[in-house]
Parts: sequence; C-alpha cells; structure tokens
Amino acid sequence: MDNYLVYIGVVVATIMLPGPAVVFTLNNSVMKGFSKTFAGICGVSLGVFAIASISATSIRFVLESSLVAFTLIKVLGAAYLIYLGVKMFRTKGGLQTTAVHAQMSYFNVFFKGFLISITNPKGLVFFISIFPQFINVQEAYLPQFLLLAVTFCLLIVVIHTSYAMCAGMAKAKLSSEKGMSLLNKASGSLFVCFGVGLATTR
Repeated sequence: MDNYLVYIGVVVATIMLPGPAVVFTLNNSVMKGFSKTFAGICGVSLGVFAIASISATSIRFVLESSLVAFTLIKVLGAAYLIYLGVKMFRTKGGLQTTAVHAQMSYFNVFFKGFLISITNPKGLVFFISIFPQFINVQEAYLPQFLLLAVTFCLLIVVIHTSYAMCAGMAKAKLSSEKGMSLLNKASGSLFVCFGVGLATTR
C-alpha cells in the first residue's frame, strides 16, 4: 500500500471529471434541495461499491472474457442515460416543476444515483484495469480491497457534496422558470451525449 496517496490522487481526478454522476448531483442540488441531493450522492457511492465488489469476484472474469456480457451492460447503461436525458430535456421549468421534484422520495433519488453508477461500465473498467495496480499481492487481499473501495466511495461523497454546495450557491439564479428550463435542457443534453458516447465506445 505504498502507493495509497497516488491512488487517492487518481481517484480524485476520476471523480472530479464531469460525467453522468456529476451532472446528476448538480441537477439535484438545484431542483431537489441538499438533503435529497445527498441521498442521490449516497446512491452513486453505493453503486460504485457494488461495481468494486463485482470486479473482485468471479463475475469480473465473465465480463472480461465475454464481449456479449460487457456489451449488454454498456447498452443498458447508455439506454438509461439517454432515457434520463430525454426526460430532463422535456421537463419544463418553473415553480410547478420544483414542487414535483420536491415531492420525490429520498429512495427514488437514491435509487436513481445507484442505477447511474451500476449501469456505467466505465466504473467497471476502472476497477478491473486500474484498481489491481494498487494491490500488493504479497499482502492479504480483503483488507486492501476494503480500504481502496471505501476510500473511493468516501471521496465520492466528499467531492459530490462540494459540487452540490457550489451548485446550491447558484440556485437563486437558476431557480427562475427560464433558469430551470435551461438547466433541464443542458442536463438532458449532457445525459444524451454521455449515453450516445457510451454506446459508441469500443
């Protein structure tokens, strides 16, 4: 574990890179308030831990050896992102929209965050290709796995919470009908782009 600090640097850079989870958090911060945004962040974090656990089991070898299995995950992930994008893009702004989002349950927001993480194969690629490089084969695997995986999840919570707080500061400007409409269209367009990009990557 001599490279633990290097691992933290790699993880921080990976999490801060704009992607579906970051856009999801920013949108939630403006539309749903901090408490429900935090529920979504926890869902994203749990999804990443699930992916880490999958990569540590025999399922990893199935996904590495089976192009069909990996492609299926990629297509499902892309379809879900595009679905969310279209739904966001078609949502109108205004007080009515804010009220609808405010009524959404914590579980619903949490589960959306979980699905965004679990259906994104980029996380699986990270834990299959990069994660093992920080494992010392001469030491017990489980304690190292737990340390690295939990570190990743905690950093997600910290970084996404920071993003949410920054977005919350701009909420006053974005909470108008025009501002929310633009936010929904921008977020929706990004989700569609992420989905299309994911579907076309090899």
